Amino acid sequence: MDNRPIGFLDSGVGGLTVVRELMRQLPHEEIIYIGDSARAPYGPRPAKQIREYTWQLVNFLLTKDVKMIVIACNTATAVVWEEIKRTLSIPVLGVILPGSSAAIKSTQSKKIGVIGTPMTIASNIYEQKIKSLAPDMQVKSLACPKFVPIVESNETRSSLAKKVVYESLAPFAGKIDTLVLGCTHYPLLRPIIQNVMGPQVKLIDSGAETVRDISVLLNYFEINRSREISDKQDHFYTTASVTGFREIAEQWLGRAVTVEHVNLEKEVKHD
Repeated sequence: MDNRPIGFLDSGVGGLTVVRELMRQLPHEEIIYIGDSARAPYGPRPAKQIREYTWQLVNFLLTKDVKMIVIACNTATAVVWEEIKRTLSIPVLGVILPGSSAAIKSTQSKKIGVIGTPMTIASNIYEQKIKSLAPDMQVKSLACPKFVPIVESNETRSSLAKKVVYESLAPFAGKIDTLVLGCTHYPLLRPIIQNVMGPQVKLIDSGAETVRDISVLLNYFEINRSREISDKQDHFYTTASVTGFREIAEQWLGRAVTVEHVNLEKEVKHD
């Protein structure tokens, strides 16, 4: 047993889609979450900057004595997950391999689509992972840079969101049977994405798939939180507006949350 919390990091609110699934599957585990909304989106940024920012988030989580870190950001996973995993002594998970595996299991036609940030798509990491596991798969990738700003500004139900999703996904029409949501922000647009793609296309939430791997590792390393301890306290941190983050978090998670502002260059500030 290990009663320390699990640490989650993301460029903003997108990683909450992973947290929601963890709360459903492993409700007794304690969560520390840090979202870097002040510097989101990460997708258009150069790899060097993404690496620097991600390490700042990792080091913040380490000050909270977490037992595991989940990089709940596809862009950060693509750029620096391997390095962080090699460096730290605690388990570190990314979101790309679980999503790739799930897509392979889902597809009937062997035609898989991947959407993500410009950096994730440019890295070609999903196609590499998918084809390393199943070489006969056909993978089409598409960058959707306008999706994250819509989610971060909480406009996921707006007419603008519908227009942007429809126009962005037009190249995939009738060409795939499985679509990997290769950014943890994208599940917040899932109803619109599903409507645009049609019911025949299976959507793969890479973040939700990652929770299954979290569960496996907790069991493997025997670091599950004791179910007998009832004083679980989840904590959420943001580098941007506490009010904006809390509004999206409570809407998505369906519960009240404690949110604090953090300046990654200084100490945690309460708001």
